[in-house]
Amino acid sequence: MWTCHILTFPPFSMVRIAAKYGRGPVLRLSSPILTSTKTYTDKRQMAIGKYHCLFAVWIVIASILTCGCSHIDEGPSARTLSREANDYFNRGKYEASLSKYKQIVEKHPALADRVLFEMGIIYAHPRNGQKDYQKSLECFQKLVRDYPNSKYRRDSQMMIFQIQNVIIKDEIIATQQTQIDISRQEAKNQKNEIATLQNQIERLEQKVFTLRTEPADKVLIEKKERRLTLLSKGEVIKTYKIALGGNPVGPKERQGDNKTPEGTYIIDSRNSNSDYHLSLHISYPNEKDKMRAKKIGVSPGGNIMIHGIKNGLSWVDDSHTEVDWTKGCIAVTNQEMEEIYRFVPNGTIVEIRP
Repeated sequence: MWTCHILTFPPFSMVRIAAKYGRGPVLRLSSPILTSTKTYTDKRQMAIGKYHCLFAVWIVIASILTCGCSHIDEGPSARTLSREANDYFNRGKYEASLSKYKQIVEKHPALADRVLFEMGIIYAHPRNGQKDYQKSLECFQKLVRDYPNSKYRRDSQMMIFQIQNVIIKDEIIATQQTQIDISRQEAKNQKNEIATLQNQIERLEQKVFTLRTEPADKVLIEKKERRLTLLSKGEVIKTYKIALGGNPVGPKERQGDNKTPEGTYIIDSRNSNSDYHLSLHISYPNEKDKMRAKKIGVSPGGNIMIHGIKNGLSWVDDSHTEVDWTKGCIAVTNQEMEEIYRFVPNGTIVEIRP
């Protein structure tokens, strides 16, 4: 297994190690990556904070791992176990590597401080999917406690400091994530409650609507909002989602342009045997429409209606509003058309806005 050459020199701080290998700016102790305890309030910030914590530890580890390696050389048995541990590590088999190091400690106790240091690094290694910061701490703490003269003692103390920072920040992140999850669940519950109340309101409104006997005196059609509203004396009776002509932007100008008109009209007739369930005929074209068409030398067209779904296709129901499919008419579902047909008598004003 690798052991950093730098550790064969008199021990010095990780900051000096980092500076020696061009990593000084990253490991400044004043860096917010190492010292910040900022409270993160959303998932993205917490993810970044966690990454910073792990990144700080990784920089410390990398400053050791990348500065040159040598095998443990105290005897052929130790070298063999070390090579096996190193091979397992390089293949990402961290548990197997740790197992080999435990064998080195059992058979070669004189190497225990070096082995404890390397095991501590493996336990905290970012690529170790089974990383265990607590076991890493135990390795470094045992080294500091039991081997006061070890040349790895100072570096182990720095690793203890870094890992404790990571553990503290992980706990903060976990606590805040729990708070976020609780808040999200509360918001979800409130959303469900609101949806339930909205359904209750809609049912009550439908009951009130069903009991109404007074007809609408105006139909307001708002093209941009794809909305039809029935009004009585300025009061909204009910609104409906609608589909328009296949070319909905702008007023109708000529026959065949697939545009829905814009302007003020009336319901001038009705058809209970319509090919589109039921229909109310709109008095398009008005005088303004006729003059516009005459100026450009075209027929203004006509036959604009409020109607339901084409006979035989009622199963599409309200999904029909996902696309503007008429030739200039205003379409609703069959059930909605039955309501509109009942509440809108001939002579009712129809205002169609852009």
